[in-house]
Amino acid sequence: MSHIERNYKILEKRMIEQMETSLNYGKSLIDSELDTGALNFVVKPIVKSFYKYWSDNDAKKGTLEQIKVTLDSAKELVKNGDSSKEQIEKVINKNFPIYLENDQTDRQCKHTHHNYRKLKEVTKKCFITQLEESILFLNIKDNVNNYKELSRAAFISKEKAYQALKRQLDFNEEGIAIVEQDDSILKVPLGKNIILKVLRAGFELTKKNLIEDLNEIFN
Repeated sequence: MSHIERNYKILEKRMIEQMETSLNYGKSLIDSELDTGALNFVVKPIVKSFYKYWSDNDAKKGTLEQIKVTLDSAKELVKNGDSSKEQIEKVINKNFPIYLENDQTDRQCKHTHHNYRKLKEVTKKCFITQLEESILFLNIKDNVNNYKELSRAAFISKEKAYQALKRQLDFNEEGIAIVEQDDSILKVPLGKNIILKVLRAGFELTKKNLIEDLNEIFN
């Protein structure tokens, strides 16, 4: 197995674990919000069943596709030995539509909304940062066996790893803020306030978890 295939598998495993963690946060948070909120007994089961279906089906399937297109795009560039700005831009333009089509926030938003263009631009920035980081990881030739070792080899220092993480988190934060700013962008008919609370709280938990992981990796 080449170092590219080895690193691909390590990174894929890590990204899928992060997806599962985030979806589990969402399930716990939606239960908590519905139990303590003031929604009536008719609305609660509708919101809960919607979220359960979304997280068990659409969200998981879409996120897995995003992981695949990101890693495959990075592998294409690394294997071809050309990660120039022009070549990266070409791969981004080819594959971003697939990434966007499977983005969970994008799927729940109205594409005709006046804020949609800003949201789409932020989603593209997320894809680019994930692609660039994946290229960095796939290029590592050191003898590594897991994500911790791969991450230390890729970033060398905790500060560099933190800056890379912060860039991704900032773009995610920007996307959530756009939806919070005007929730009429959401297509969902019921429970928008709950979905926004869960989206924000889930992001904060994920952020905390990722920073703790980074501290553990570089200790």
